[in-house]
Parts: sequence; C-alpha cells; structure tokens
Amino acid sequence: MFEVRRSKSNGRMNRKPSVSKNPEPPIKVLHIITRFILGGAQENTLFTVEGLHRSPKWEVALATGPAIGPEGELINRARQGGLRLFIIDEMRREINPWRDLLTLIKLLLLIHRMRPEIVHTHSSKAGILGRLAAHLLKVPVIIHTIHGLPFHPYQGRLSNRTFITLEKMAARWTDKLICVADAMRDQAVAAAVAPPEKFITIYSGMEVEEFLKESDEGQKVRQDLGIPLNVPVVGKIARLFPLKGYEYVLQAIPQVLAKFPQVRFLFVGDGILREALEKEAREKGFAENVVFAGLVEPKKIPVFLKAMDVVVHASLREGLARVLPQALISGKPVISYDVDGAREVVFPGKTGWLIPPKSVDELTRATVEALSQPDEARKMGERGRSLFTERFRAQVMVERIGRLYQELLAICRTSDVRR
Repeated sequence: MFEVRRSKSNGRMNRKPSVSKNPEPPIKVLHIITRFILGGAQENTLFTVEGLHRSPKWEVALATGPAIGPEGELINRARQGGLRLFIIDEMRREINPWRDLLTLIKLLLLIHRMRPEIVHTHSSKAGILGRLAAHLLKVPVIIHTIHGLPFHPYQGRLSNRTFITLEKMAARWTDKLICVADAMRDQAVAAAVAPPEKFITIYSGMEVEEFLKESDEGQKVRQDLGIPLNVPVVGKIARLFPLKGYEYVLQAIPQVLAKFPQVRFLFVGDGILREALEKEAREKGFAENVVFAGLVEPKKIPVFLKAMDVVVHASLREGLARVLPQALISGKPVISYDVDGAREVVFPGKTGWLIPPKSVDELTRATVEALSQPDEARKMGERGRSLFTERFRAQVMVERIGRLYQELLAICRTSDVRR
C-alpha cells in the first residue's frame, strides 16, 4: 500500500540518544505534502522534518505523492537522511476523484496506524485531504502551512470560489495556520478563510551558510556556461512554467541590450516552457545573450547566485519566493514584481527594486539602473544580507515550529478537547 524508505545505513531513525534515565516518549508528528519536487514549499518541509528528526523530542514521518515532472525531486535527500518516508502513489496535484478518494483512504490508514499527536500539512491537495483525515481520526493537533494560496487572480472565478470554500472548511479543523509571509495571512483573512488569530507567520528557513560563503565558484559557473568573466549577468531562478514571468524578462531584454550589449541573462530552472522560450530568444535575435542552465540541484543554487550581479524575480504569484532572501543573503540586489510577500524583503532603494506586476518598462528601467550603478547595487545586496540572514535561518524556523507544537499540545492536553 505504501512505499516506506529509510536510510540504508540502518533500519532505525538516526536520533540523538537521550541522557535522561526516564525519558519521555517522543511526540509523533506526521507531515503531509502533495509532491516532493524541487520547490520552495518542498524545501521548507524538508528542512522542517530534518530539523525535527535531529531532536529526541520528536518522532517525525513524511507522507507525499510521487515526484512526477521535469522539476526534479527531493525524495532522495529525504531517504539519505534516514527520514521515515511514505510514498502514496495516488496523491497527485491534479484533481481526480478516484485517486483523491484512494489518497484519503490511505492517509486514514496511515494516521490510524501511526497515531500521531500532530499532523502538519503543506500544499493545497495534501492540505485538504490530510486535514480531513486527521479530523476524522481526532488527531489532537492539526496544523497547515500556507506556502501559497490556491486561489489567486490568474484563474477562473469558479475555481477560486471552490478553493476558498474548501480552505474555509479545512480551516475549521485546523488549530493553527502557519504563513510563510504576512501577505498570505492578509489574503486569507480577506477571503474569510479564518480569523486573524488563527494565523502565525514563520518565515521559510534555509541553509544560509552556503549563501554566505565567499569563493570564486561563480567564475567557474560562468566558464562552464560560456559566459565571459567581465560581462554583467542578470539572473532568474524559477521553474520554466506559466506565471513565473519569463515572458516579461524576454520582452525587456532588447531594451536592456541597447544600453548593455554584452549583458547575459542566466535562466536557472527547467519546465514545460523551455522550448518556447529558447525559440523566442532565437527569433528575436538575442539567443547568444540568454543562457539556459537547466535544472540545478538545490545545493548548487548558492554557486549560481555567485555568478550573477543582480537577480530578477518576475513571477506573478508566490507566497514569498525563496530566491529573494537567498539572493540577498548571497549579497545580490534583487528586482521583483510587487506580488504577495515580496515587499517583506524587497525594500525599494535599500535592498532592491519593487515594481508593478507585468510591467516591462519598469523591469527594463530597474535592470538598467542596477547595471549602471554596480556599487550602489552591491550595497543593496549587503544590506539584504545583514537584514535577513538570521531571519531565514533554517534552525530559527524549526525552533519556532517546535515551540508552536508544544504550545498547541499543552493547550490540547489542558483542556482535554478532542475532535
């Protein structure tokens, strides 16, 4: 029914031994996410589970669907780290009544067998089905993290109404809703998903040390990709999918080239739009100025950031794009559309440029300005590094989530409230 994988080194979870003579049993926590591809929500979940796994307080497991698609996967890292991992083959992103019913049944069986005290869900599909299963089995504490809301201006009214209704329903079963940005809370409250007191913002953590390292690895990346060392590089890191804004960057390129003919645009990521984007670059005559690096492992993202002078983020829909704090912690200035949580890290004139969504002229102006003033742009990146290194440290996120777990369990045990 399930595929369960652990570390090959031993069959047990690698825990720190307890020094107490009468240790309390670890608290069982089950995380559920729809798919474990290379993405912000998935990295957030991975670092959370890994951090909890290192502590004897928690006995943590992760349930997910298969990592299908061109985006890559994080399943191997989870296995190599000895995490208790359950693969539910029927859990997919697309709506399918039969598969979704089977997913719900398997989640019910898993929760019944594991008997966790906490179920913590991520992403829309897993968030609805996982919270429903936990509610039906009266799990003491149910938490959901909003990495990005399933309703947004770029889909149909009926779809939005459906998702809002489902989120309202699931919120009634939820003890706390974690948001990766205040913007997610504000949008959910505005849609009447839940009252403000049910939300808490915990910024998405990352392994900041790799972004802080000073090295010449960025030069090697440039050499490997055929980018001259003495030309400016504008980078974009995102999946090559709709709503990621690559079309606006391509529209801005001719105007940027008019001022900086040697500039290179470095696109890091892969996806269904790659062929169309490459074709457009060829047809418009600037293919030699655009470098498609393809899919890159998360551990190599810091190295690619070192190869960039400025980072552009033109997505139309994000919770809080991880690439923004990653770039700033790397000391790189950022240019971002003003969507969702971007304004919580992109401070105009201080850490970068915040511009209206879909605007090509503003994107061009900001890019030219960043390239024209490299010293000032560098100072922006340095300010971002000092502001956000600690705020986005993975350990800080895990500690805050752990404290939240304990607070909610204490309330539950004191009031003896059972669903």
